[in-house]
Amino acid sequence: MSSTHDSTPQPSALPATDSTSTSTSTTPDALPLSHPTHPITPPRPPLLRLRLDDLSTPGTTTFLRLVHATHALTHALNTVLTHLYTSLPTSSIPATRSVTLVLRAMDGVAYTTGLSLDDDHKEIHFNTTYIEGIAPTRQKEEIMGVLVHEMVHCWQRDACGTAPSGLIEGVADWVRLKAGLAPPHWKRRADCKWDAGYERTAYFLEWLEGECGKDVVRRVNERLGVGEYCEGAFWVGCCGERVEKLWARYRRSLGCEEPGHGKDGKDGKDGEGDEGEGKGEEKEGKEGED
Repeated sequence: MSSTHDSTPQPSALPATDSTSTSTSTTPDALPLSHPTHPITPPRPPLLRLRLDDLSTPGTTTFLRLVHATHALTHALNTVLTHLYTSLPTSSIPATRSVTLVLRAMDGVAYTTGLSLDDDHKEIHFNTTYIEGIAPTRQKEEIMGVLVHEMVHCWQRDACGTAPSGLIEGVADWVRLKAGLAPPHWKRRADCKWDAGYERTAYFLEWLEGECGKDVVRRVNERLGVGEYCEGAFWVGCCGERVEKLWARYRRSLGCEEPGHGKDGKDGKDGEGDEGEGKGEEKEGKEGED
């Protein structure tokens, strides 16, 4: 979850489990600590820091036992820069000067914020209570998945703060998905709006790769670095058509009913799905998630 320096960060809440999904994730098993083949180097490599509030908590102990902090943060950084800035000039990479990982007990799962005096210094706050509750067989992969997601927020563009929050979170989960770190409960779903965020938007972005080119998310992020977000012009510029039409095609690819047409062929809401779920429901803290 991202947060700007001029507002109070709000940790993510755990969403309810949904068993009505139509399609499951097919992301292959990954080697979470393998490094990208050609790491992208920012103009000024950031300082990577670790801050521990309480060494005695089981979550902190688990993290230190399973993860080498230097390697994990470096891997997350390289993963993000590779997926968002490959083939782009290094001058397009944000001037993030430091990333501090803070392990502490708090609500939610994790969030990222910039320091109030200098937003180029980022902090990733990670809930040790959440780490403690992860199933033992998934602890290392889940820790890495959360770190990659939050590291995206340290480097992605946001159209001067005007981009939809669901798109920002969707890009972060898309990088996690492409890194092979999607948890097993993630689903391809379209019973929502395109910018519902998190894995719902991430899978939509993955689908766009096949429709608009493998570099489409890189183009999206690059365009978010130029001025404010204007939805119509933004998506026509990135993909050649409006996002509503792209989303309708994505829904059809998943076999979803068209809005306004029920399964009995009559107009209505029967086949519409839960379009009203919107942005706020799907949060980072899923069991096994970010």
